[in-house]
Amino acid sequence: MSQMLVLTEADLRRIVSLDASAVDCVEEAFAALATRPVAMPPILRLDIPEHRGEVDVKTAYIPGLDGFAIKVSPGFFDNPSLGLPSLNGLMILFSTKTGLVEALLLDNGYLTDVRTAAAGAVAARHLARPDAAVATIFGAGVQARLQLEALTLVRPIREARIWARDGVKAEAAAREVGRHLGIPVLAVAEPQAAMRGADIVVTTTPAEKPILMADWLEPGQHLTAMGSDSEHKNEIDPALFARATYVADRLAQTRRLGELHHAIDAGLVAADAAFPELGEIVASTATGRSGAEEITVADLTGTGVQDTAIANLAFARACGAGAGRAIDTKASAGDVV
Repeated sequence: MSQMLVLTEADLRRIVSLDASAVDCVEEAFAALATRPVAMPPILRLDIPEHRGEVDVKTAYIPGLDGFAIKVSPGFFDNPSLGLPSLNGLMILFSTKTGLVEALLLDNGYLTDVRTAAAGAVAARHLARPDAAVATIFGAGVQARLQLEALTLVRPIREARIWARDGVKAEAAAREVGRHLGIPVLAVAEPQAAMRGADIVVTTTPAEKPILMADWLEPGQHLTAMGSDSEHKNEIDPALFARATYVADRLAQTRRLGELHHAIDAGLVAADAAFPELGEIVASTATGRSGAEEITVADLTGTGVQDTAIANLAFARACGAGAGRAIDTKASAGDVV
C-alpha cells in the first residue's frame, strides 16, 4: 500500500521549532552543498505584479537523505491590507529511491520561516565574533523576530534593537520579542542609530532600495542580509563590497538576485568575481572571519537544500510522534483510466 502523510501547520508547529536541532540540520545542508554532489536547480520564479505577488519554487537532492522536497512559496505583499499574511506555501517530500510522495507539508510557510531563521544562525555562528552580544534587526515582521531568536541560540546576545519603517510595528515587535527572549529589546527610530555599537545586524525586509548604507558599518560587525531573494529587491548599499568580506549562500544565485547582483549591476564588482559560500566555510574549505575588526556580510537568498533538510527533519519527527494523517494514494484497478 502506498501512503502519503499529510501534515498541517498545526501538526508541524508541534513537532518542529526553531531550536538547536533545526540550526544543525540547516548547517549540515550548507556543508553538503559544498562537499557532496548536490543537485539544486535554479529557482523557478513567477511574478504577478498587479497584486505585488511572487511565487518561488525551490528544490534540491542531497545525497544521503531519504527524501527530497519541492517547495512552492508565494509572497503577496499587499495581503496585510486584506487581513492576510504576506507569505504562505507548502512543501512536498518525495522518496529519493522511488519518487513516490511521502509527505505533504501544508505549513503555510512555517517551515520556510524556521529554516530561514536557522540559516541566519548558521551565518552568525561562522562569521560573527564569538563574543557578539548586541544585535540589530531591520524589519518588524515574523522573520525579524525569528532572526533575533535564532541569534540567541549561537551567540551570547544580551540586548537588541529593532528598526522598521513603521515605528508602531517596531515598538510592538520589540515588546513581544523582548518578553519572549527575556532580554531588553529597544525600538529605534533611525536606522543608523540602531546600528551604532551593534555586533550583529540582520536585514529582513522586502526593500527595493537600500535601507542600510555602507558607511554606517563599524569594524567588527557582522551583517546578514536575507531580504533580497528576487532581482528587484535591494536592502544594502552596494558600496559595502569595498568595506566587507562577502559570503554567499549560493554564489550563482546571489549573482542573479542577491545583494551581489546589485553591486555587479553598479559596476562595483566584476560579474565573475569569486567569493566563498557559507557551506564552504561550514565545511572548513574556505575562510570566513579572519580577525576581530573585520566586517563580514552574508547574502542569504534562500536555497533548496534548506527546504529539503527541514522537510526531512519534519517527516522524521512526524513519524516518530505519530503526527499527521496517512492517506492511501494507490489507485485501484477500477480507478485507472
